[in-house]
Amino acid sequence: MLGIWRRIRATGRAAEPPLPAPQERHPIAAELGGSVQIRHVDAGSCNGCEVEIASAFGPVYDAERYGARLVASPRHADVLMVTGVITRNMTEPLRRTHEALSDPKAVLAIGDCAHNCGVFAGAYGVTGAVSDVLRVDLGVRGCPPRPEAIIEGIRRLTGR
Repeated sequence: MLGIWRRIRATGRAAEPPLPAPQERHPIAAELGGSVQIRHVDAGSCNGCEVEIASAFGPVYDAERYGARLVASPRHADVLMVTGVITRNMTEPLRRTHEALSDPKAVLAIGDCAHNCGVFAGAYGVTGAVSDVLRVDLGVRGCPPRPEAIIEGIRRLTGR
């Protein structure tokens, strides 16, 4: 939050300039047609990634301008955004949520915990990383990842 105030003092505006074109479109971007409906599932995170996701979809970064929208039901979603490690209690609900997505579908893993379990590796209640349970199409690294990185991942999926 402090960075926003510094940016306002330095530039006179809070919003970031538009991001450059994504480096590489994901192959599923053509199938999704330029916009995605995203269902977010917290499978066992510390909520650091959720704060950054909220920032990415907030008024400063505004991920919706790139064709991404958060939805409440997996039946309305094209992309499953997963944060955190997969805990024992969330393994089966995560699989069911993934099965409820319509085709074509993609899985977006957010944060270091989703990739390699981070600081929770080896904990008794942890099944593993997202790739241990589902096929991950795209990942965003960081602990937690910055909103710009989350938006870049979304832009690769939308192709916008």
